Formats: sequence, C-alpha cells, structure tokens
Amino acid sequence: MSAIAATSVIDLNADLGEGSGHDEDLLEIVSSASIACGAHAGDAATIRKILKVCKARGVRAGAHPGYADPKRFGRFRLVMPLDTLLGQIRDQLFLVRYIADEVGVPLAYVKLHGALANQTAEELAFAVGIFATIKAMDAHMAVLALDNSQQVRAAHAVGAPLIREAYADRAYTPQGLLVPRTDPGAVIHDADAVVAQCLRLAKAGELVAIDGTVLKSAARSICLHGDTPGAVDLARDIRAALESEGITIAPVPPEMPASPAV
Repeated sequence: MSAIAATSVIDLNADLGEGSGHDEDLLEIVSSASIACGAHAGDAATIRKILKVCKARGVRAGAHPGYADPKRFGRFRLVMPLDTLLGQIRDQLFLVRYIADEVGVPLAYVKLHGALANQTAEELAFAVGIFATIKAMDAHMAVLALDNSQQVRAAHAVGAPLIREAYADRAYTPQGLLVPRTDPGAVIHDADAVVAQCLRLAKAGELVAIDGTVLKSAARSICLHGDTPGAVDLARDIRAALESEGITIAPVPPEMPASPAV
C-alpha cells in the first residue's frame, strides 16, 4: 500500500433514523448522517431528533430516501410509473428539508436507500431521472453515490455535485457493484476484515472484489451500517484504525460539476 499524507481525509457516514437504536452512539463517531425520510423507515420525530444532534455535534446531514415499503425495509424493487416514484421521492425530501429548515441545519446531500440505491447503481437512465429530480429541487444538493456505478455517471450527466461512497462491511462484485444481500458473503461479518477493507480503500484507493479482483476506487466517504450486530463497536474500531494512520475523519467536499462548454 502507498504511504498516506497526514492531511488525508475520510468521511464516515451512517444511515440513521431506521430504528437500530444506535443513532446517538453513531453520531459520536461519524462525520455525516444519512437520515431516513419516512418511507422505508423513520418519521418526523426521528428526523427532528437526529437533525438536532447533528447540529449540536457538527455532523453533516443528508437525506436518505427509499422505496415506500417499510414492511420490507425498502430492500425490494417496486414496480410503478416513474412519475409516481419521483413524487414519492419529492415528498420524502420535502419532509426532511422542512424539518431541517425548522431546526436550522443545512441538508448537504441525498443518498438513496436499499433497492432504490442498487437499481440506480445498475440502470443509468433510471438514475438520471431520479438525480435530475433531486437537482431540480435543489441544484446545490450533492448526491452520495456508489463509486464506479451508474450513479456516478448519472450525477455527471445531470450536473449534480458528487460525493463518492464505498461500504465498510459489504462485498463487491468484479464490476464494482455491491454483492446482492441474497448471495452468500454479501455482508462481511469479520471485524478485522471490515477494518482492513476500510484501511485499504483509504490508503491505496483499492477494494478487493469477492472473487479477488482488485478494484480502483476514488471513494472518500465510507458507509458504516448501524443495523448489524456490534455496529457501534465496529464503527469505533474503524475510526480508531483510520486515525492511527494519520487520516482525519471529516466531511469531504463534493466534486462540483464541470462548467458547460461555451
């Protein structure tokens, strides 16, 4: 692995407001919080509570919309007219933005949840439609996107600010996508392996796919799941390991869209 400068920065983000019971503990560790918007999980009360803690602790806040399917936690692809889905996403963003304005916390980014995230990572036209809707609501809102996926290409296509993301505890396909949760080995349960994956990404810009393929990644935001056993202890271990290598934990600025050619 290549040496890393002491000024290098990694953003640690977590999906919150999903009923894990660990939100406040994780907000002591992470630098960005992706807040469920009331569709797959969460409600106005949880959104408001998390935003207040974000404000008190200086944690960057983002919206985490998904399919409106709480029984299956937004992890099942729903079939509906695109206009219906876009309306659901707008409603979720209106809710979290209204509360954020009330609390006095800026919303910095949008990160899609579950099946919606996976579908946009695979289908460019689908991702373009969703990201264009987000940009139309707020041109300054970044998208937190799975690096090397169609989400990145869609963000570029619509001219949205971009934050590239990788996952601490998820296995990758040789194509750079997440291994489906229905497949064996999709979630990495060994704590040492999770920490090693984060360190390799931060220090070398690499991830190792489930078949051993080495993937290059420019991701500088790492997602820490809050709904896995031992999530808080694992998050602390990841942060401690990164900081021991001279890596600062803080929100990374988004890549801004290129200026259009004249």
